[in-house]
Amino acid sequence: MDKLEEIFQLQDELNKRIGVDTGALDEKGKAEWVLNYTRALQQETAELIDSVPWKWWAKYQKFDEQNARVEVVDLFHFLVSLAQVLGMSAQDVYDAYAKKNKVNHNRQDSGYVKKDEEDSRHI
Repeated sequence: MDKLEEIFQLQDELNKRIGVDTGALDEKGKAEWVLNYTRALQQETAELIDSVPWKWWAKYQKFDEQNARVEVVDLFHFLVSLAQVLGMSAQDVYDAYAKKNKVNHNRQDSGYVKKDEEDSRHI
């Protein structure tokens, strides 16, 4: 088992322990948990922002790199859960990432001067 597959397994075990079986959700449950995990991602992003001195007018702030790392891991927990709600395995995420990465490189190669709504539909 590779590391990403192990992360997906560990997250599935944690979600089930919390009472969320992402593999057993109906359409209504999926919509609910997509929203729940998206809100959690927003909150964790806010906590990550609080790890950096974003108040340019305040001199007392310091960059808390250790907390920033923890918040990135928290984000990853919720991203994996969100992928699982959408029925994505570790392999599915890897495959979609690789395809989207290629699209992003193609966009950079072309100068990305025009939005192409179709360039990601195959992912």
